[in-house]
Amino acid sequence: MSQSAQALDLEAGDWKFSVNGNVNVHYIYSACDNSTATVTGGLACNTSGDQQDNSSSISNGLLPAALTFGISTLQKGYDIAAHFGLYPGISTNDGGSPNLESGGSNTALGTTGMDVRQVYMTFGNASMGSFTLGRNFGLFGFDAIINDMTLPGVGGSGAASSGAPANTTLGGIGYGYIYTDTLAQIDYTTPDFGGLKLTVGVFDPLNPVGATAPTRKSAPGFHGKAAFTTGPIYLSATFITQKQEGVTDASDFTSTGFDVGGKLTFGPGEVMAYYYSGSGMGTTALFNIASDGLGHERDSDGFIAQATYKLGDTKLGVNYGESKLDYANNADRLANPTLVEKNSKYTAGVYHSLTANLTLLAEYSGVKSEAHNGGEIKANNFNVGAFLSF
Repeated sequence: MSQSAQALDLEAGDWKFSVNGNVNVHYIYSACDNSTATVTGGLACNTSGDQQDNSSSISNGLLPAALTFGISTLQKGYDIAAHFGLYPGISTNDGGSPNLESGGSNTALGTTGMDVRQVYMTFGNASMGSFTLGRNFGLFGFDAIINDMTLPGVGGSGAASSGAPANTTLGGIGYGYIYTDTLAQIDYTTPDFGGLKLTVGVFDPLNPVGATAPTRKSAPGFHGKAAFTTGPIYLSATFITQKQEGVTDASDFTSTGFDVGGKLTFGPGEVMAYYYSGSGMGTTALFNIASDGLGHERDSDGFIAQATYKLGDTKLGVNYGESKLDYANNADRLANPTLVEKNSKYTAGVYHSLTANLTLLAEYSGVKSEAHNGGEIKANNFNVGAFLSF
């Protein structure tokens, strides 16, 4: 997922080889809440005791840096291609996944993590459609994040406001959409029917975030998408479902979700809106705190709305989003009083194209996390930085 222009295109016989990517760096200043409130699943940064209320970091934004490679050819009427996406960060996080806080601290002699998000192949043609096989971005939630104006920026600071930053910030993840994630998958996409394309596929089933032990899955996950483009209008809808196998049969549950969204471009202006709803989908990440642990699904939903306008080489934008999570039942309410009810965020940003490939930007974001018991945490962050695509 890289906003980049192709930098290198080489041909050798019937094969074409391409390389592109980005480097982005931001100074992020976060003013965290000094509150005694607890919001389980909340995203606003909080402090307690004698901890510093404010945080400074030099980090990647919503996108890590990227170096992606593609190779393609045409054989017997079939377009065949393979893609590899390498996503390094600039923050020290050499323990565990670079997308999660390592649990350690940003110390000397540390190193950043390498995130290999994409390894996939495609084949097909205009008349038969195409197949995608390998690790690639999922369908559910993809259009929300790819059209989020904070994609080259920061948005919600996330782990960047802690002492153990991850490879990325949150952007609008958890504030209006669930992260699409990168999944091992096999998909089929139809030919273009007058602007309409349909995709359906299976993916390697995921364990919920924070699962204490991996469990076998008897069936894959399923997802699908309908996307329609006509002139300046783009519309899409997706679905996702997966059976969750708990450690015991009593903790099994099923995750299902759908989303709808669209984008309208009019001259230098653009508006985008997106909504999702699910049962057992959780919040922020796929299947995160999605059940009560006893086999009962928690419902969730959210939306993001955005407007941008270009004045010459400068784009101005504002967006707002929120994600809500409900209890599974009254017993869940009694057992988990601090469970997050809503995470919300607004961002105002300025993005100036200094050149065709170099963007300078500044953003201000205000975030709020609210628990079902009334606990509330507010925070904000400001960032300035540069995004170089190639």
